[in-house]
Amino acid sequence: MIKDEAMKTAFDEYADFVPSFSGFQQALRRSLPVHVRINGLKAEPGAVISSMAARGANPVPVSDRFPCFCTLDHIRRPGNLLEYHLGRLHPQALTSCLAALILAPVPDSRVLDMCAAPGGKTAHISELMANRGLIVANELTTARQSPLGHTLARLGVLNAVVTGYQAQEFPLRNRFDFILADVPCSGEGGFRAVRDRKAPIVKRGRTILPDLQKRIITRGFDLLAEGGVMLYSTCTYNPEENEAVVRHLLDRRDAELLPVTSGFHQEPGLASRGEEFYGSSLTAAARFYPHRIDSVGFFMARIRRRS
Repeated sequence: MIKDEAMKTAFDEYADFVPSFSGFQQALRRSLPVHVRINGLKAEPGAVISSMAARGANPVPVSDRFPCFCTLDHIRRPGNLLEYHLGRLHPQALTSCLAALILAPVPDSRVLDMCAAPGGKTAHISELMANRGLIVANELTTARQSPLGHTLARLGVLNAVVTGYQAQEFPLRNRFDFILADVPCSGEGGFRAVRDRKAPIVKRGRTILPDLQKRIITRGFDLLAEGGVMLYSTCTYNPEENEAVVRHLLDRRDAELLPVTSGFHQEPGLASRGEEFYGSSLTAAARFYPHRIDSVGFFMARIRRRS
């Protein structure tokens, strides 16, 4: 089990901007709940919930508004469930499920998922598109392309193709109406007590990842059609991977931030931190913390190419 001192050391430097920091620390000491998304391409939430409840699985919707997002209180391995193999549900962190909702793609549109594996967000995007239109699910790593394809097939996705480009070098031949840039990050948001490992290496994100993230967000923006929308997201708290990356784009392209509406508790993005000024427009972005929404920590910014 992770020692309390390790968690304290890892995130103390974020005390200046994480609201109710003591509550945040307490949340890190609780194990991550098991969330699943019921797949509307294959089943209705009510039918899946009823069939699972009859067998004692007891899925609990997180809210009346979102019956497709459920918590499994007594099942730690949802991949063993019959519903998983039938493609009727997919294990996915609640905050991860919000990405597709916030991007809000529509049927018959052209969508690019720049870093698609393992495929949960891609499949959710397809569901919101009613399996109509085109999704380009891009994944550079060959070893992750096969699981990505398996996930899309299991969940009944029919409107996606898989490509293998570097996200930051994705060809500029086509333009897309919606783009998801869920970029590689330091992954601090998934750090909870259930994981038997050392404190996260927060310095790595400051020295290596921001440069890559800036290149990906810029290429993503350049791939947008006129009036197109991109969602930039990470599962980390580090402003250098979040607000600073978005600021980099705003300084170099004719981009604007759109409000993020999730239906769940969220905090605004940071306009500044210390001597770093990101701009008041960054408050339109959203930060999700584990003591506000019991899931993986996330940052999301919704960006539009001006018409």
